[in-house]
Amino acid sequence: MCGMKRVSVVIVNYNTRDLLEHCLHRLLDSRLDRPMSVFVVDNGSRDGSADLIRDHFPSVELIASSRNLGYAAANNLALERIHQRWLEDGKPADNCALLLNTDCFVEPDSLQVTASFLDANPDAGIVGPKLVLRDGSLDLACRRSFPRPVNALWKLTGLSLLFPDSPRFASYNLTYLDPDKTAEVDSVVGAFMMVRLDAIDGAGLMDDSFFMYGEDLDWAYRIKQLGWQTFYYPATTVLHYKGATSSRQSTRLIIEFYRAMYLFHRKHYAQDLPDVVNALITAGIIGRGMFALVRNLFRPASARKVG
Repeated sequence: MCGMKRVSVVIVNYNTRDLLEHCLHRLLDSRLDRPMSVFVVDNGSRDGSADLIRDHFPSVELIASSRNLGYAAANNLALERIHQRWLEDGKPADNCALLLNTDCFVEPDSLQVTASFLDANPDAGIVGPKLVLRDGSLDLACRRSFPRPVNALWKLTGLSLLFPDSPRFASYNLTYLDPDKTAEVDSVVGAFMMVRLDAIDGAGLMDDSFFMYGEDLDWAYRIKQLGWQTFYYPATTVLHYKGATSSRQSTRLIIEFYRAMYLFHRKHYAQDLPDVVNALITAGIIGRGMFALVRNLFRPASARKVG
């Protein structure tokens, strides 16, 4: 093995200065047996986030964009640098990149546990920990199947909620699995997504046609197509203040959420289905998105959310 093992962390920030500060303090308290590089990509924030990094976190590499590029494109700015430096260093084995949201707060062992899992499992391209929400419940997005037409139907119609213990109806969020047991899955969530650089080298960067949502699923799909495995690994638990980074733009993000569903379907499944089926799926996505927008209008501002 050439070179040294390293974890490179990418945090995309947009107007979440306080969360970013707390996230970084928790991250920099990590106990690791290898060097860690931290990149913050600021997406044109107007709340002093970039100045926070410059003034108080000199070890963090800041990439400041003049505008909001979206989640995938912003991550790619850092991932390009990480990949290039990895190539220049001779492509060290077991190096990895971690995508981390500003509203995810790691434990001191979180990075070590997940990086060691990749070390011990050479066929694993992606690993994610157990994510819990503020109320202590499991963040269902931390272990998922790809949104195939059938399991997307069960989710959109609510059957997955009615039958959470059914391997058939709960096949998207996998709620029938024990949350405290390791499982091979299709995808974890981009809020904490550790990816082997060898896998990124083969699959390429994130698809920036996804502005927000779906880009992590698309990336996991392409990585899996190359033969890599993805694992949910609950040996460490990370707190996720889900929605804290997006609550101010709920209408825009609802649109982006359903747009991402459409893009994922068109990119990976539409070519294998009859036109009439694709038309029905598109109509279902549009209809469900319209319902979500209307429902959101009648929620109190504090309760508005995506989906």
